[in-house]
Amino acid sequence: MNWSENITLWVITGIVLLLLLTWMTRRIIYRGQRIRSEANPQKITIKDIDKMEDGSEFELYLYNLFERLGYEEVHKTTSSRDFGADLVFVDRLGRRTVVQAKRYGANHPVGLSAVQEIYTSIRYYEADRSIVLTSARYTEACRTLAAVNEVKLLDREDLIELIALFKSRRLDEAMELIEEHDHEPIETWQSRRKRS
Repeated sequence: MNWSENITLWVITGIVLLLLLTWMTRRIIYRGQRIRSEANPQKITIKDIDKMEDGSEFELYLYNLFERLGYEEVHKTTSSRDFGADLVFVDRLGRRTVVQAKRYGANHPVGLSAVQEIYTSIRYYEADRSIVLTSARYTEACRTLAAVNEVKLLDREDLIELIALFKSRRLDEAMELIEEHDHEPIETWQSRRKRS
């Protein structure tokens, strides 16, 4: 073999390896997109949720999760006229619950508007309870307003726990996390006025 044949062999080998690497990269990317588009709760991880393009993928994931948990009458609202709720379902105690889903980055806190929107949707959907579920965290003001209005907040840590419980088939525990009453007494404007 002469020098030019060696170069040609190396170039061909390089091209084949590059094509193989490109094919493998595209398969990995496509697999991630396919898993997210299917919104299969058995396959989705918090990393997949963080990579979702928009809130509608997260809403579809939650819709599938709540259905597979065994909740009744699970509905995904239409995005153009959702009146503040993304999902509606009936829990094990027969309580209609509205859910607002907020797929934000881990460091992007959810503010007051999420609580305001879900709280105002209660009457429209004739619901008994309301939940805001996020892939992020909440501001302190959001937590205060939620507590005063009895809006349940589920944050990133709760979502990670919910995913783990579902995947390990501990469905009752997952449903308990969603349904439990977690409102502690909170100081309101009026109670602060009386105190001062």
